[in-house]
Amino acid sequence: MSAMVETLLSRQSVKFVQSPGPTGAQLDLILQAAMRAPDHGAVRPWRFALAQGADVPALVDVAVRVGLAEGKPLPEHKVANARMWLSKVPLVILLACRPDPNGRIRPEESRLSVATAVMNMLNAAHALGLHGFWSTGLGTYLDGMGEALGFDPLDEQFMGYLAIGTPIDAPRAPQRPDYRDFVREWHRDPAEA
Repeated sequence: MSAMVETLLSRQSVKFVQSPGPTGAQLDLILQAAMRAPDHGAVRPWRFALAQGADVPALVDVAVRVGLAEGKPLPEHKVANARMWLSKVPLVILLACRPDPNGRIRPEESRLSVATAVMNMLNAAHALGLHGFWSTGLGTYLDGMGEALGFDPLDEQFMGYLAIGTPIDAPRAPQRPDYRDFVREWHRDPAEA
């Protein structure tokens, strides 16, 4: 088996990470991997912002403010969990999508492109000896969250947070499903041949 396939098969999400995060050169590679995502129509819908150091825990305060402003306060236990989670995270990539402004390509396809860019970043981080976790919690679906984080409220949809760093605890190998439980063969209808 090739080293690349082994890397893909050993990747897993790790939520609780700490410093060291990626070096500048490693972060460049991670972001370059994102640019290799499939992109129907060359829309280039990926929009990212980097939160590092003391700015990472401040993301919780932003989500709390937005939730209160929208009359949808975040539950206290979720706020406490988010504060604990982000207290040691060295890097969070804020994720957003800017669909085709001309309407040629369906917005769903642009969101899929951003999702594959995130997967590429997770794979690249893993290949570099780091781990990551994509979260769609912490107010991701609040209407004003993207704007509060600097994304254009008219043209960009916020899609969550990608935390990257070094695992706090050694990751345990997860039990993975057998792909055969999710795959079937398709055959043309012989009557239509």
